Order: sequence, then C-alpha cells, then structure tokens
Amino acid sequence: MINKLKITFLFGIFIMLFGANMMNAQLKQGDLVDGIAAVIGDEIVLESDINEQMNYAKQQGASNIDKCEFLENLLNNKLLVYAAKRDTLIDNRSAAIKEQANAKYQQLLSQFPDEKTMLSAYKFRNGYEMKNAIEKIDTDQYYGQAKIQRITDKADVTPNEVTDFYNLYKSQLPEIKDEVSLSQIMMYPKLTDAHKDELINKLKKIKKDIEGGETFESQARIFSEDKGTASNGGLMKNISKGQMVKPFEAAALNLQEGEISEPVESEFGYHLIQLVKKSGKIYEARHILLMATPTDEEIKTAKAKLDSIRGLILNGKMTFKDATFRFSDDKRTKFNAGVIPGADGSNKIERETVPGTISYELAGLNKGDITTAFDDMDERERKVVKIVKVEDVIPAHQIKLETDYDRVKQMALNKKRNEMIEKFVNSKLPTTFISIDGRYDSCNFKANWKRDSIKK
Repeated sequence: MINKLKITFLFGIFIMLFGANMMNAQLKQGDLVDGIAAVIGDEIVLESDINEQMNYAKQQGASNIDKCEFLENLLNNKLLVYAAKRDTLIDNRSAAIKEQANAKYQQLLSQFPDEKTMLSAYKFRNGYEMKNAIEKIDTDQYYGQAKIQRITDKADVTPNEVTDFYNLYKSQLPEIKDEVSLSQIMMYPKLTDAHKDELINKLKKIKKDIEGGETFESQARIFSEDKGTASNGGLMKNISKGQMVKPFEAAALNLQEGEISEPVESEFGYHLIQLVKKSGKIYEARHILLMATPTDEEIKTAKAKLDSIRGLILNGKMTFKDATFRFSDDKRTKFNAGVIPGADGSNKIERETVPGTISYELAGLNKGDITTAFDDMDERERKVVKIVKVEDVIPAHQIKLETDYDRVKQMALNKKRNEMIEKFVNSKLPTTFISIDGRYDSCNFKANWKRDSIKK
C-alpha cells in the first residue's frame, strides 16, 4: 500500500499467461516443444499466448479475428524485447521488476480471503509460478516500451505532413464522441487532533502489548489495515532504498534489527515499524498501519472549505487556476490548473468514460460551471473531496483539421512511429534466429518471418 511503485495491473494481458509453463523460459535456440508457436532469438511465443489474446479481443468486441495477425503482433513484440535486452543504452531493471511483481502479487492477494483461493482463481499451482508470470509480463512490457522509445525518440511531423495525412485519410478517420474538458481541486480531509491522538494511542497500546509478549506478526494480522501485508504479519521483503514513502523509510532505517519504532505518520496514516534486517541498500521490515480514514464530520468540514473556495472563484476574487495551485492536494494536476488528462494525454475526456461519481455531479452543468463539493475516492482508495469545473463541452463530430489539429497531428505522428518500428523490425530479421511452428505455414505475414521456420 505504501510502495511508491505504481501498482497497476492489466488483467486482460495478465490472463494471457495463465496456462503457460514457465519452464519453457529455459528453451535453447532451435528447440521446439509442444505448445510453442515461435522462437525469436531466445524469446518464445506460446500457443496459449495467441489464443488468450484472441479470446480477450473477442471479449472486447473485436470481429474478423485472424490468428496469423495476432501471432505477427506477438512476433514483433518479442523481437523488440529481444533487441532491447541487448541494447546497452537501455537500463537493466530486472531487480526492480522483480520487486514490482512481488508488490502486484500482494495487491492481488489483498482482494482474496487467502492465497489458496487466489491461486485457484487464476489457475496457478503456487505463488512462485504466479509471481514469475507477473514478472515475465512486466519484463516484456518494460523492454518493449524502452526499445520503442529508443527507435522513435526523434520522430516528429511538420504541419505539411499533418495536412497531407488528413487529406489522405480523412474519409477513414473516426467520429469523435461527446467529450468534456474538466479541471478539479482535490483535498484530503484533515483529521482532527483528537482523531490523530486516538490512532497514535492505539498504536502505542499495540507496541506495549508486543513488548509484553505478543508477537509483531500476530498484532499485524489483527490490527493492520494494509490489506497487502496484514495476512503476512506485516512483512515486506526486499525493499530498496527510495522505494517507500520518506517518513516510513527514514524511521525504518534508523532502527536496529528487531527494534520497533514509535508511531510514524505518512500520507497513508500511522505506522508501527519493526526493522527485520538490513543489508546494503536492501532491507526487510514489518509494519502495522492504521489508515487516516476521515470521519463523516471531517469530510463535512473539508467540503465546507472547498465550497467557500468555490464561492471566491464564482465571485471573481480568485481564479480556478490560482485556487488549484494554492489548495489542491492532487500532485498530478496541482501545477496544471487542475486539468484532468484524458486517456490520450490531451485535455479531452469522452463523456461516457467519466467516472460515475463525477458524472453524477456534472449532470445538468454547462461550460464554465463548477460543481459543489462532493466526496470521492482517489486511485489508492483514500477518501477525498473535490470540486470540478466544466472547462469545455465538445459535441460528437467528424474530425476536422481546423478544430482537431492536435488530434490529427498525434495520429500522423503515431503513423510515422509505426513505420519506424516496422523498418527496425525488418532490418533485424536477417540477423535474428527465428523459428515458427509449421502449423503457421499458411500465414501471409507482412514481414518475412518465415525464412528459417522449423516445420513439424
């Protein structure tokens, strides 16, 4: 919960590896065993990878599924990963990726009553196998994206190229759905001194009980509100310096092995920390977390403050931008006038994708309107209060160069990047070991993948 590494998880991609045999990772060049569709260098594409990608695409509404196309996409990805691992200008992040896989595993575990139930649901035999699968996905994602970044780093398009792209493809460009541009001011409700003292005193009582004979592990299982570590006695292994939030790390590293801290405040709440062991830049610790969950009265106070700020904005005594900079607790938007980014990185959001809580508050509002204060949850499931301003309302329309230049420019740039990646892949085919199972002999690939294919 307090790991600064972003705990995100693409379940659709994760499912692709659910039946995979991780022993195949030891495959040598030239070997082919049942279930392997292709080998690129020392990277493999499993038959199950292709099938699961196809199934996921179908679930997302895709039609005209062509297995050969899915295989070629995987071949492209694996060649990029293979090249990236041999690129000395791309950092080796194996250790960090392993730690991130462990964190994701704990995040998933927190959603189930126990480990056995989770492993059964995801069809893994044990935790080691599941962690390996997560690590494999993250490894491929990191190296693939890093190589794409290296290949396309200097890609750019001129205004003339944007115009040419639009004129060539305008009949094929999609219609833009209803969109909105939104800005927000977000605040975490402040806990009263009495509430803070209550949490601190509870942790002091837990520490006293541990000193009186209770184990830290048992108290963490009973009291800790960190779902990711409570079931494991609060234990966190292989923590790298800089990985945890600063107050936690500073307290942990000032302890002797086995020593327990006084209550420590962080952005998540209050911790009791025990240093288990420390070796160089890696350490292990246990903690008990009592989250800073605001009461209804504390939320009400925060709403009142935000509504008063809203009043100052509406009365012209302060701009929304200035208020965002002064009062917002959202680090992502605080220095950007509160603008909420869309999925494509622009300031436009498809109306149908606006989260339900915000969508409800926006009902009946027009351009320039500001909601009254309402409570919501942040990405870490912590209570927040917000006001949201409707900066713009964009009705559904066909893309036009005059009104959607930035969007068209991004499309043209993406096309150029794709061409650069395709050129790179084609340049590597003659010097890369490639073996494709004979069952794909009938595929008409865009690139010359089948020159050295091994047939079954």
